[in-house]
Amino acid sequence: MTSDSSTNDGKDMSLDQLVATHLPYLRRYARALTGAQDAGDRYAIATLEAIVADPSTIDGHDSAKAGLFAVFHQIWSSSGAVVEDTDAPDSLLEQRAQWRLHGLSPNSREALLLNTIEGFPLDAIGEILGVSKAEAQELLDRARAEMGKMVTGDVLIIEDEAIIAMDLEAIVSGMGHTVVDIARTRAGAVKLGTKHQPDLILADIQLADKSSGIDAVNDLLATLGDVPVIFITAFPERLLTGERPEPAFLIAKPYSEEQVRAAVSQAMFFASTESLLQAG
Repeated sequence: MTSDSSTNDGKDMSLDQLVATHLPYLRRYARALTGAQDAGDRYAIATLEAIVADPSTIDGHDSAKAGLFAVFHQIWSSSGAVVEDTDAPDSLLEQRAQWRLHGLSPNSREALLLNTIEGFPLDAIGEILGVSKAEAQELLDRARAEMGKMVTGDVLIIEDEAIIAMDLEAIVSGMGHTVVDIARTRAGAVKLGTKHQPDLILADIQLADKSSGIDAVNDLLATLGDVPVIFITAFPERLLTGERPEPAFLIAKPYSEEQVRAAVSQAMFFASTESLLQAG
């Protein structure tokens, strides 16, 4: 890939540079949208293939990143389902995601993620989704209303900083979920998670005893199975490398309340526990 992008913020940027700069965030978005690593990555790959086949597809946009996301959305909207991979059958989480997708207004959840997780302003959201700025605002309002009616569940917070833990607890509780406990270490997280069997795990990466929140989550998932996880980190690009395992839901520090609310809503949207399925 050597052709230059002609977008305003990347007119001297080769496609290789475009990918290196923005692909990690497209993959994060795709995973949040589909609810699974494999499904999200298949969309990201399909997007790159489309751009390689016709580099002009990213031209004419206000930014290189918006152009990349716009190509993604052309593929996403035209397929209407997860890109098939015959060597990797859909997981329970992916199947549940597709079942729930039919209950949402078209583009409302996409608009919410583009705004709160990826930081796109309304005009860029409209550009990516092919709607006006006013329509983008309507989609955001609709998404917030629809997400507010989603199922609620039990949440385990793994966070060693007391102030941040209290803030996360207040946000999650304010959404109608129940925070069953707060863990500060890997061992504590495993003990509390096994005890409470939460519907959602919200985890920091670096814990009080220098242990890893990722290791704590992996320990828990080995016991609990398919439980949605949201990771919080000051360096999201370090977790979006293309290596496995990678999180489907990722929030960068410093976070906003709206980012947390959107990620929690998305994660609960894809929750695969029996109690959430019955409630939904």
